[in-house]
Amino acid sequence: MGRRPARCYRYIKGKPYIKSRYCRGVPDAKIRIFDVGNKRAGVDDFPLAVHLVCDEKENISSEALEAARIVITKFMTVKAGKDNFHLRIRLHPYMVLRINKMLTCAGADRLQTGMRGAFGKPIGKVARVSIGQVIMSVRTTDANLANVVEAIRRAKFKFPGRMKTFASKKWGFTDIFRQDYLKLKAEGRLKSEGGHAKIIRHKGPIGQVTI
Repeated sequence: MGRRPARCYRYIKGKPYIKSRYCRGVPDAKIRIFDVGNKRAGVDDFPLAVHLVCDEKENISSEALEAARIVITKFMTVKAGKDNFHLRIRLHPYMVLRINKMLTCAGADRLQTGMRGAFGKPIGKVARVSIGQVIMSVRTTDANLANVVEAIRRAKFKFPGRMKTFASKKWGFTDIFRQDYLKLKAEGRLKSEGGHAKIIRHKGPIGQVTI
């Protein structure tokens, strides 16, 4: 028996059902890699960030996330090069899907009990998404803006519902606006922490404070 189409599990109903000591035997999510590309690039290397944002309240399957990840990775590797972008998947599928398997062979009505004991067995995982939630983000150089937008447009076809693409006004994956980032960097008040940057505050021991 193959996978059911995503429309069977698209809408959020009931409480979250996650893997636990009561819910065992859950198959692993299809997506296992959440950071692709040049993830070791410094915060100054990739100033541009583009986000794929969901515009509906729904479930997104791990298979769809994996398909979208492959689409963006292949397109950006060809157009920009594998070291000129960093893709981050912002969703993690924890919600467990169930299926009440029904027999279709001859004489099945003698073997199965219909809707008696219809609580199904785990078959996969999805991520619950709310309106305005970021699904995935790509950081790269300003020259690759058109390529990133096209890559995300292709990834949209892997998801149900409405999706929107946003070019961030902030620097890379940080929470600092671009003009503020450049100003703070010129003042020497930024501490690089890999793909992020930390603002050095006017607090702490007197010997460490920069005035």
